[in-house]
Amino acid sequence: MAGWAGAELSALNPLRTLWLALAAAFLLALLLQLAPAGLLPSSALFQDLIRYGKTKLSGPRLTAFDVPKRYFSHFYVISVLWNGFLLWFLSQSLFLGAPFPNWLRALLRTLGATQFRVGELTLSAFLVLVFVWVHSLRRLFECFYISIFSSTVIHIVQYCFGLVYYVLVGLTVLSQVPMDDKNVYVLGKNLLLQARWFHILGMMMFFWSSAHQYNCHVILSNLRRNKKGVIVHCQHRIPFGDWFEYVSSANYLAELMIYISMAVTFGFHNFTWWLVVTYVFFSQALSAFFNHKFYKSTFVSYPKHRKAFLPFLF
Repeated sequence: MAGWAGAELSALNPLRTLWLALAAAFLLALLLQLAPAGLLPSSALFQDLIRYGKTKLSGPRLTAFDVPKRYFSHFYVISVLWNGFLLWFLSQSLFLGAPFPNWLRALLRTLGATQFRVGELTLSAFLVLVFVWVHSLRRLFECFYISIFSSTVIHIVQYCFGLVYYVLVGLTVLSQVPMDDKNVYVLGKNLLLQARWFHILGMMMFFWSSAHQYNCHVILSNLRRNKKGVIVHCQHRIPFGDWFEYVSSANYLAELMIYISMAVTFGFHNFTWWLVVTYVFFSQALSAFFNHKFYKSTFVSYPKHRKAFLPFLF
C-alpha cells in the first residue's frame, strides 16, 4: 500500500494537482475558521469568497459581485448537458468502438490522462459517469421543483467556479477510462464481465445516499410550506428528521457519501478520485461549519447534541 501511494504521489498530473490544490485551499480555510478569533483573516473579500447564502456576514460589504443563490440551478444545467455529452461519447466508444473526438482526446492528454489498461476501470468509469449525470439531473429537478430559494446570494467567483466544477468532474472521470491510442480498451460486449462486488456496493451506496439527500432537501423545503404544500415564507427554521437528527447539514453529509460511493465503484484504490473526495470533504465541512454556527446563533433552542457535519464527531 505504501509503495502504491508513493507511486501515485510521484505521478501528479495537472488534474490531480488541481484537485489537491483545491482540497488544500479549503482545508486551510477551515483551519483558519477553527483558529482563535485573533488569527482569522480580517479581509471582507476572503470571508465573502468562503461564505454563501444565509452564512454571509452582515454589515457593509460590496454587493456588486453578488448573484442570486437560486442560480445554483445553472450548475446542474451545465452538468446535465456536458456530462451527458461525455457519457454519449463514452457509450459510443464502448458499444460501437467509435474513437473519442480528437479535441476530447487532446484535452484529456493535456489534463494528464495516460494510456493504460486496467481491467475493472472501464466499467467503473462508465458507472461513475452515469452516477454523476443522474446526480446532476436529480439536483436540477430539485432546484426547479423542490427547493425554495430566498433572496440570499453567492459571490460571482463562487458562481463561476460552480459552472466549471462539474465540467472538471466529468473530465476527471473520463480520464480514468483505460484506452489504447484511440479507443476505449474494452468493448461493450465484455463490459459486464468486469462486474465486481465493489460495483454493486458502490451502486447501492450511491442510491442510498441520493435518497437521503433528496429527503433532506424535501425536509428543508417543507419548512417554508404549509400543510397544503403552499409556500408561505422564506425564513429559516430548524430542520428535523432523517440525518438532521445528527448533523446540521445533513444534505452536505449526503453529498460526501455520494462521492465516497463513487470511490467505492472505482474499487477503493483510485487515487485521483480520492483527491476529488478530499476536496468535497473539506469544502462541505467548511460550509457545514458556517451553517452550524448560524443555527446555534439564531435559535436558542437549537439541539445541543447535533454536530455540524459528521455525526458525533464534528
